Amino acid sequence: MHQFYPLTVSEITPLTPNAVDISFEIPESLKEAFAFESGQYITIKHTVGDSEIRRAYSLSSKPGGNKITIGVKKVPGGTFSVYANQTLKKGDVLQVMPPQGRFLFAADGPPRDILAFAAGSGITPIMSIVQTALESCTENKVVLVYGNKSREEAMYFDALQELKEKYNDRFFVYYLFSRNQEEECLFGRIDKSTVNYITRNKHKSITPDTFYLCGPLPMIETVTAALKENGVSEKNIQRELFTEPDSEAPKGTETSGKTHLEVTLDDAVHTLEIDREKIVLDALIKAKIDAPFSCQGGVCSTCIARVTEGKASMVKNQILTESELAEGFILTCQAHAESAVLKIDYDDI
Repeated sequence: MHQFYPLTVSEITPLTPNAVDISFEIPESLKEAFAFESGQYITIKHTVGDSEIRRAYSLSSKPGGNKITIGVKKVPGGTFSVYANQTLKKGDVLQVMPPQGRFLFAADGPPRDILAFAAGSGITPIMSIVQTALESCTENKVVLVYGNKSREEAMYFDALQELKEKYNDRFFVYYLFSRNQEEECLFGRIDKSTVNYITRNKHKSITPDTFYLCGPLPMIETVTAALKENGVSEKNIQRELFTEPDSEAPKGTETSGKTHLEVTLDDAVHTLEIDREKIVLDALIKAKIDAPFSCQGGVCSTCIARVTEGKASMVKNQILTESELAEGFILTCQAHAESAVLKIDYDDI
């Protein structure tokens, strides 16, 4: 269900002093498996010493063709991000899971306008969405607000400028830099005043079909609140979190005692006893049950499962909707068991 495939690195291009663009060849036999919609991500599995790590990276390339591309920003103290920026080279092979995710822009449908807010490496899925939106329909309009510390740290700056020149009547990009003042760019961070400036002033004549927000949690919360104050419906806002929440037990959660856990995965049933204080996914990994996961921080949705019996509480949730929660879905990387018996199903999603 969540199989990894060996893909060859076909190209590595520096984007900033701390970020690279990595492309993978997609052989003909895997084109169907790696078909994707703009906004989705892949999961990379890599071994460092005796430890396996998995990381989710959004695709910056547009759908179609024989390659996929991701942008990887080096994180101080990071494992794979440092390796990708300093050691990885063309011709290397990495284990990659096919694209997933629900932060989507579908190319079909009637003409529409979109407004996107991105900060830092949150630009990666937005790059794919912007290209697809502009190329799929000559009537689509795209407004992008992109925040960074400085021009030097802005991933895909040159590519965005090329798109701006090519689609000058339909693509409008506004850069914000928090540490440098630059000509024709805004100064500071993306905040409520930025949202109001774009929606009430610069582009008040545009009525976006969808709002795409991608970046750290504070930015997403600020922009979401400002958009709602301006009358934007929750259903028209798509969010992709690019930071990892803590994984401490929720306050008020009963974490003492044991739980009998039953897991359905790839048509097989696994049973084990777990401590309620443990994260469900961590317990499965320790038991060497090959459950699907990627970020382990509640940022992606790779580890989603349905609770079919019992109760589990999540540390944090920035992904699942109210209706999905009502249907029993959980992110197992954020979930603690709260009942004597807990049954979850990875196949029923």
